[in-house]
Amino acid sequence: MKSSITKTRTSLCRLVAFGAASAVLSGCAIAPGMNINRNDLENPVTTGGQTQQQVSQEPQIPVNEINVDLLTRMREVERATSSSDASLFTKPAPYVLGPGDVLNITVWDHPELAAAQAGTSQTATRAADPVAGFVIDQKGDLMFPYAGRVHVAGLSAEDAQAILAKALTKSFVEPQVTLRVASYRAAQVYVDGEIHTPGLQPINDIPMGLYEAISRAGGFSPSADQSRMVLVREGVSHSINLSQLLERGQNPSNIVLRNGDVLRVPARDENGVFVMGEVNKPSTAVPMRNGKLTLADALAQAGSVTANSSDPGQVYVIRGATNGQSWLFHLDAKSPVSMVLANQFELQPHDVVYVDSSNLVRLSRILSLLMPAINAGLTAAVVAK
Repeated sequence: MKSSITKTRTSLCRLVAFGAASAVLSGCAIAPGMNINRNDLENPVTTGGQTQQQVSQEPQIPVNEINVDLLTRMREVERATSSSDASLFTKPAPYVLGPGDVLNITVWDHPELAAAQAGTSQTATRAADPVAGFVIDQKGDLMFPYAGRVHVAGLSAEDAQAILAKALTKSFVEPQVTLRVASYRAAQVYVDGEIHTPGLQPINDIPMGLYEAISRAGGFSPSADQSRMVLVREGVSHSINLSQLLERGQNPSNIVLRNGDVLRVPARDENGVFVMGEVNKPSTAVPMRNGKLTLADALAQAGSVTANSSDPGQVYVIRGATNGQSWLFHLDAKSPVSMVLANQFELQPHDVVYVDSSNLVRLSRILSLLMPAINAGLTAAVVAK
């Protein structure tokens, strides 16, 4: 009887030990958390005529090593694709009058006409209220005493002055007329985003270039991304990289804004990069003020890699393209010299930087998960004795 009990206890202990060993081995194959297996990416396992990626319905992503050759090819592609829209660089045209503009008109030696203009004045209680003067109506016409209705929309101030003087010759001999714009309200642009005072900006006789529009809106805010500004004109969006224009010697003031344009300055955190894995502060790294963000910058913003748990040789950048194709870049950062490559590898918005953990750390995490079950089995075996 005792021999039978001893054999049962021995079998139970062996079963617990075998189960623990099996759990450890199976845990090594299925490690907790995320990790990138280079062998599965580069050498997919065939199963029944299908690759492991096809079975799991996960696309195979080629691994691109971050080296000098890759950086050279990426710079060549950037130079070939990043060109400014030539249609934005136009010569400024003279200002023409339009509906809503307020004119200040003086006919010399005829004070009674000055009194008529004074009668049109009103107290402006709101910013949109017109100042004193003659307002061009929605048809583009101007009503002036002794001249009647005069169409001035689409004309320069000098041309409108000449037409008005000719119309007054019916009542006066060689009238001397002075016409100037008292308030510009016919043409406006809208500046929005990361600037100090967003809103409508009227276009006056001074051509409104890109710098002029930003200056009138109070300048960039500290969180502005100057490399990804968007100009919407007639329903078409145009990207403007201010930093790139300056690097190429192009004057941003030559981009003249037109009536109805919308200029938006995005925030830098809208184009951040996600830094995950074995880093001290997993977070979203934001680009610099010039819009650039390198792999070294992103790791620095995340507090660098963790010294105890990371595998510096397994630093990855996952990039998803708009056409559905994804890219995977790998950097072996075991040597400090490799950070020179990281400092030259420029990231794109919404890239994912992932730092893998070391094999020893993954094994330690597996054991920490399995030890409660092993201890419970050993305790049961002891109780059974």
